[in-house]
Amino acid sequence: MAEKRDFDDFLEKFQKHRELMSEELHKVIIGQEDVIDQIMAAMFTGGHCLLMGVPGLAKTLIVSTIARILDVEFKRIQFTPDLMPSDITGTNVLEESETGRREFRFVQGPVFTNILLADEINRTPPKTQAALLQAMQEHEVTIGQQTYDLPDPFFVIATQNPIEQEGTYPLPEAQLDRFMFNIHVDYPSFEEEEQILEATTSGKKAEVRKILSAKAILYLQKQIRTIEASPLMVSYVTRIVRATRPGDGSAPQFVKDLIDWGAGPRAGQYLITGAKAMAAMDGRPAISPADIRKIATPVLRHRISANFQAQAEGYTTDDLVRRLIDEIPEPNVPKYE
Repeated sequence: MAEKRDFDDFLEKFQKHRELMSEELHKVIIGQEDVIDQIMAAMFTGGHCLLMGVPGLAKTLIVSTIARILDVEFKRIQFTPDLMPSDITGTNVLEESETGRREFRFVQGPVFTNILLADEINRTPPKTQAALLQAMQEHEVTIGQQTYDLPDPFFVIATQNPIEQEGTYPLPEAQLDRFMFNIHVDYPSFEEEEQILEATTSGKKAEVRKILSAKAILYLQKQIRTIEASPLMVSYVTRIVRATRPGDGSAPQFVKDLIDWGAGPRAGQYLITGAKAMAAMDGRPAISPADIRKIATPVLRHRISANFQAQAEGYTTDDLVRRLIDEIPEPNVPKYE
């Protein structure tokens, strides 16, 4: 009983922290509720995010504002065609000591931070994009024969413009798979756009305060992992992920007709951990099918490949994910009160 009370206290405090963060963010950011929820869900579970949206939708501003309300180190890399891997990870430099002896010293790159904003990540060649692969997966960087640990917590939040083709390099599937969420940043509503225009042309600058430290974020991550995912929920996630694979016997016919390849096990891991974050933000100690459905699209949209027939018929990966979620029956479980 004591453990349950402690966990209930944690959920109550977590909700308050989340509300405070939301209040501070909305001093600067207008609208984009789903985007903010998904970034927070990734942050509280140690995942990375890829923000997709046309220019001018405040993708960079959202990330920099989140960094301002957290008492953590934040660095930004503007990805360009001439960026080199060492510009991200760092490099060994040859120095001469006072005794005249020459030796190499490692100079850390901007990847050694808590929150790394990879701005317009598709504007640099694959060789440079790949410099983030080890950092995103193992939270470490290898230079020569030496491996260096990155600080905890560590998040990569990348932005990408989906409409420009010239001078861009699409991210390889292996790197896309390392992003927990592929988040679409959409246009604001009419009322939101009015508020944006009024706020950004008045000359006033909103000040935000810091809410969480790095130590607090690590504690929240540890607690959120203890949110319950029942065997029924794990089975539901497994059925969803396996149904995205056209070669699997459980896949619906439209998947076999319209998808070239489906999601791997990492998609299932992120569906469960993301659902845990959503449940915690809602003050619940266990995940529900609604939590899984809520994050299914940002988890799966970059992990399935629509074939030529799907494109010819006008289907997007989002359409296919939504159709799949509608076709996979939810487990019959009692609602949490």
